[in-house]
Amino acid sequence: MIPRYSRPEMVAIWEPESKFQIWFEIEAHATDALAELGVVPKEAAAAIWAKGKFDVARIDEIEREVKHDVIAFLTNVAENVGEESRFMHQGMTSSDVLDTCLAVQLARASDILLDDIDALLAAIKKRAYEHKFTPTIGRSHGIHGEPVTFGLKLAQAYAEFERNRERLVAARKEIATCAISGAVGTFANIDPKVEEHVAEKLGLTVEPISTQVIPRDRHAQFFATLGVIASSVERLAVEIRHLQRTEVLEAEEYFSPGQKGSSAMPHKRNPILTENLTGLARMVRSYALPAMENVALWHERDISHSSVERMIGPDATITLDFSLVRLTGVIDKLLIYPERMQKNLDRMGGLVHSQRVLLALTQAGISREDSYRIVQRNAMKVWESDGEIALLDLLKADPDVSAKLSDAELEERFNLDYHFKHVDTIFARVFGE
Repeated sequence: MIPRYSRPEMVAIWEPESKFQIWFEIEAHATDALAELGVVPKEAAAAIWAKGKFDVARIDEIEREVKHDVIAFLTNVAENVGEESRFMHQGMTSSDVLDTCLAVQLARASDILLDDIDALLAAIKKRAYEHKFTPTIGRSHGIHGEPVTFGLKLAQAYAEFERNRERLVAARKEIATCAISGAVGTFANIDPKVEEHVAEKLGLTVEPISTQVIPRDRHAQFFATLGVIASSVERLAVEIRHLQRTEVLEAEEYFSPGQKGSSAMPHKRNPILTENLTGLARMVRSYALPAMENVALWHERDISHSSVERMIGPDATITLDFSLVRLTGVIDKLLIYPERMQKNLDRMGGLVHSQRVLLALTQAGISREDSYRIVQRNAMKVWESDGEIALLDLLKADPDVSAKLSDAELEERFNLDYHFKHVDTIFARVFGE
């Protein structure tokens, strides 16, 4: 992943030093368990911990000759441990190291992502309560529908990311399994107790049946979950992008002093952060498909998945980490314009109240079909006047309406607060307060 869209803590999980350290711990813990079982001398296990070290450059040098990364690693460690190193990797196969290491890395990456989501949830909640009763227009198909509040828009995002948090917790559990089962996964040359010991030491659970590799349906679910979270990032980003359009301008990204929006047009204030998030979300989603294609490996194993995971593991987690933190910053500093929201609400001459009039006419004894026709013929005049004519005035002058509803009854149907009587109920459902 390029540095522009990376954060150091997540990048560190995927650095060669971190990977080889996990490899070493897997091998050393396995040797401890073998020593307890009497398969290898306890002195050898102690020597591996005491003298075991590695050098990334040296491992790379050896790999250029042997063309095998795990053998290169073991050779380098053996150079430092000496004679006792012959007891390392007893009964194990490369996938035991590689798959268990990947499980550790993805679990650690998940923990960072969960922290990211918690920070985002806190930012959304703060702004939602700040604008709990700030009126704005709800749109369907991009067209004015009925009034909502800006707080409700954010409450929806909060609920969505709460679901994403639950999904990620489940995906982390699914991915955090350990496989130390040897060639073709039969434990023929290594006791299952070794696997149990390594799993406990590394904070993993035991893979029930690993067939030499951990089944890739687990990984498919994990990366699909990251893709869903990225889609939620994009959904909120697209909402902000729309709200920042000049014709709308109900909210916009914070524009810092000295910031420039265009190399040609000095007036521009562009939604560059949320546009960036839209693009990054596309990338995270794109990693889900190869993860699914990795599920169908040949027989007990092949390595067609390996090259894929070396890319998508770092890229998906690093990109999503960056995206979640960026979105949190956008929400935290989002500029919100209640006056513009009210102006847009009022722009179309009261059309947003048409349903209430429709329902009032049906309750007054007119059929739904006739009620719809009466309201629509007046609403279209307002629409075609671009809001210059007020719907309430037309309805008061319509004899079919005035025969059933008084002016006071009509005016009550244009009360904005009516639409917000259940906001507290929705907030209680979302925030549990």
